[in-house]
Amino acid sequence: MRCQPHYKGPVYIWSKNIQICLLCDEAADGAIPLCMACETELPWLGDHCQTCALPLPGSGLTCGQCLTQPPAFERVIAPWTYSFPIDSLITRFKHSAKWPFGHLLAELLAQALRHRFADDLPQPDLLIAVPLATRRLRQRGFNQAAMLARWLGDQLDLPLLLRTQDTGAQQTLNASERRQNLRNAFALAPDASIKGRHLALVDDVLTTGATAQALARLLMEAGAARVDVYCLARTPKPGDTL
Repeated sequence: MRCQPHYKGPVYIWSKNIQICLLCDEAADGAIPLCMACETELPWLGDHCQTCALPLPGSGLTCGQCLTQPPAFERVIAPWTYSFPIDSLITRFKHSAKWPFGHLLAELLAQALRHRFADDLPQPDLLIAVPLATRRLRQRGFNQAAMLARWLGDQLDLPLLLRTQDTGAQQTLNASERRQNLRNAFALAPDASIKGRHLALVDDVLTTGATAQALARLLMEAGAARVDVYCLARTPKPGDTL
């Protein structure tokens, strides 16, 4: 009896040291399973808010929300906008347990972070995965943010746990409902040692920023020196087009 799913294409050709692109099935150009053509065509985030990474029409700008109500986190780092094919890859990773897509995106995020660290971004002391509500974790079987954080930790050398109450799903809520849903939703683990440390929250997508804001405020109130947010993709404001 076969214990592996049937798959016609090779995942890795050891004798020729060739990776196969996960998007087009052509030979990849390096160690990561993504060819140069597909990587170039990904929806890379262009001009954006210097704080929350919201897509903006010009460079070096800060969005009105961050100017009027500065968030508890310092900066959001996201390589892509939440559009095709990144949205499809994240959805297949998160809802269909297609872990190779998540691992690929984590590798590319790690590459982007290394470039930022070499440029002007301070490197954090710890990575913290955004917790998943207990009911959602039972349904899905895994926390995609925790997997991303583990992969990033392996790539960049860095973790910490948060305890969360069951907040319910966030996807169907608007911005004000998300904020209400997240009040008193998170609590630090008793043995969490974060005072004076630079932390980075890891999640898949930043939408309204309500979850990141709630966690960042908790961490800052507990004595963290700085909180950044690392995610795969940033959504535009409702009604905006990319």
